[in-house]
Amino acid sequence: MSVLRFAFGSPGAGFYGAELLQAQNTAEAGRSDASHSEASLAKAATVLSIEGVSLSFGGVTALSNIDLDVRQGETRAIIGPNGAGKSSLINIISGVYRPDSGRIRIGAASFAHVPTQKLARLGVARTFQNLGLFKGLTVLENVMTAREHANTSTFIGQLLATPSARRQEQAARERAERVLSFLHLTEVRDRLTGTLPYGLQKRVELARALAATPRILLLDEPMAGMTATEKNEMADFVRAVRAEFGTTIILIEHDIGVVMDLSDRVAVLDYGRKIADGTPSQILEDQAVIDAYLGVAHENEDGEGI
Repeated sequence: MSVLRFAFGSPGAGFYGAELLQAQNTAEAGRSDASHSEASLAKAATVLSIEGVSLSFGGVTALSNIDLDVRQGETRAIIGPNGAGKSSLINIISGVYRPDSGRIRIGAASFAHVPTQKLARLGVARTFQNLGLFKGLTVLENVMTAREHANTSTFIGQLLATPSARRQEQAARERAERVLSFLHLTEVRDRLTGTLPYGLQKRVELARALAATPRILLLDEPMAGMTATEKNEMADFVRAVRAEFGTTIILIEHDIGVVMDLSDRVAVLDYGRKIADGTPSQILEDQAVIDAYLGVAHENEDGEGI
């Protein structure tokens, strides 16, 4: 039975079923281009890998023996129903959580617990599911904070505005200005961030992450709470980031259509376990994925749903 029948011919299909259908149509339209992309990515180096990672909270398993690899230059999505463990995995990659077991490899470095204070120097930046901006700072000031890891000036040097401190501040400002221009935020650069509409604040958070010049960008639900127009704009910016900077992107997002349109490969989590991993077209036809999202029974031997 195809995903089309599950989308509209099964009880409880509803919203997620419609999204799966739309995503499948998008995947079908782009399949010829995808084959070339897949061949290129297959030769790309692995820039991040997760090996046998498990995590629990008070006896409740959040992640169980997760393996995942991310190749240079790809957009790697992680999806799953609410509570599947997606954000926990991002928090392990970024060092917010320490896993109970397993290793995280970033480039040539291997960690049982990723040191958060070294994340920027490892070439990793992230956005947050819930906005982590300084609402009382201007947009420019928020974005400039991403360059703190590159600032080698002492507190006294900054206080006295030594030549070295001035040069570093100027470099941070120039990088921030370039990113703001790239994301069409120049017009609001001097606005207090807390006064901006929600969709623009999400874009400011993306700008702050990009200002750190990351090799790997972790996007935790970058389109959550956005209107359809804002989602489309953000999706275009995510594509542009990869095209312009060659950034490797790890994406968590609930909008299945957006995920399938943006991603090279998709891993699916359900109840803390990885149940599928492959290209968007492979994921859309995977029975375990369909069941996880739609909660429907498998076919019986006669080909009828049970």
